[in-house]
Amino acid sequence: MTAEIITIGDEILIGQIVDSNSAFIAKELNLIGISVYQITSVQDEKEHILDALRDASKRADIVILTGGLGPTKDDVTKYTFCEYFQDKLELNENVLAHVEELFAKYKKTPISDLNREQAMVPSRATVLHNRYGTAPGMWMEKEGKVYISLPGVPYEMKNLMEEEVIPRLREKFHRPFIYHKTILTRGEGESAIANKLAAFEDRLPKHIKLAYLPGLGSVRLRLSGKGEHEEELISSVEKQAEGLYELLGDIIADEQEEDEKIAVQISKLLTSQEKFLSAAESCTGGALAAQFTTHPGASSCFKGGMVSYATQVKVENLNVPKDLIEKHSVVSAEVAEAMAKNARKYFKTDYALSTTGNAGPTKGDSDAEVGTVYIGLATPEKVISQKFIFGNSRDQVVKQTVQKAFEMILKEITSEGRK
Repeated sequence: MTAEIITIGDEILIGQIVDSNSAFIAKELNLIGISVYQITSVQDEKEHILDALRDASKRADIVILTGGLGPTKDDVTKYTFCEYFQDKLELNENVLAHVEELFAKYKKTPISDLNREQAMVPSRATVLHNRYGTAPGMWMEKEGKVYISLPGVPYEMKNLMEEEVIPRLREKFHRPFIYHKTILTRGEGESAIANKLAAFEDRLPKHIKLAYLPGLGSVRLRLSGKGEHEEELISSVEKQAEGLYELLGDIIADEQEEDEKIAVQISKLLTSQEKFLSAAESCTGGALAAQFTTHPGASSCFKGGMVSYATQVKVENLNVPKDLIEKHSVVSAEVAEAMAKNARKYFKTDYALSTTGNAGPTKGDSDAEVGTVYIGLATPEKVISQKFIFGNSRDQVVKQTVQKAFEMILKEITSEGRK
């Protein structure tokens, strides 16, 4: 069983927003055994939407649209739906009552005719109640296929998927089981791993596929299986995973959920060990702390950080000795270690990370080549540092520095947890 997702909105096509809705919808569908065949983004334009609907209907059993349901004139999805199904709009009293209730409770402005028009829906549509917004979802069927239209506002779309769409799809369709096993590797690139796994891939059963998901300093290997019997499917995928461990045991770092980031792994380990981390950042400009604190629960293991971007701040606020900087340069192992050591002391934490380097495009306060980075790590027993050369792309230097810093602390606290 296959589905297609069509996202509607000029703002997606001009890069004004990132299409996160498709990722959420695809993941929810996958969890109930529905494979997404294609994702398409189209303009808020009738003929473009009609073409996308016609094309999707040739390939998919389920077509889900998101976006284009607002009260303004450039939102044309509802009217295009009517044309595609040769239907007409009619007033839905339940939707109108909901729109009026939302305005009475939460809006300071009076309800307008445009807002009331949100209650106009195709006469043959099954209305999907949108409790967080004025635009209802719509479910229509044609020639044995299901077409679903959802608002583009992410939290409204997510609630409709969870409360309305997924339960209806479960009830209507018989679906196979889908099972994923994701294994994280570190230390080797995608091509090197692929060479090791060439024969392994050739031997995989037809119902199991292997995918490579490369990232900064790591590659995730995802085994995906599809079958009618859940227990048999899980058993067969796990058996193939054992083969991966036999071939790649020296570089396998962890098993993880599909979307679990390294910062989340660190956070969980620190919390379980009742330990705290802090940071002193220079070339990363706060990116390390920002990425770490993006995830819920970071307050249980991260105390804080200092962005000591200028040399003066390193000396006056982080207490890095001025003569140490003059002797070794601000971009050096000695300064990185002093930053980490003093950050650990300042924030009173178990561990501290530091970053200092030349992210480019100019050399700044050091003669070190652009792309040169030192990362420091202070623990209760030691202070260490590592040197890296990350090239001349400023953005990539920052991202790779954060990634390597996380890898350093993850390795340290993982080994600590084994003691």
